Amino acid sequence: MSNVTKVAAKKMLSDVPPEKVFWCCDGKTFKNVPELAAGFKEMSDETFRYHSNETKADFSNWVKDVVGDEELSRNLLKSTTSALAAEYVGNRVTFLKTQMKTK
Repeated sequence: MSNVTKVAAKKMLSDVPPEKVFWCCDGKTFKNVPELAAGFKEMSDETFRYHSNETKADFSNWVKDVVGDEELSRNLLKSTTSALAAEYVGNRVTFLKTQMKTK
């Protein structure tokens, strides 16, 4: 994992503006990366595939364009299931929280 400043880590874990919240096809919304991590754990495969398939990369695009985390965005592109996505996002949240505690 690349080095991330404390300020950048805090921004990546913060809530996005209300107009940039991720709206899932099942009605759930995510306003930050920790919520997305929790959401993936409960998400049906059908919902995951609706947003992440051969023609769509909604989660990856949201993380890159709204949250500003290109590394996590690339990992989400590789995710084929909500369980794998949950693992990637959970690991990233843990990493970002440790970055916030440094210096």
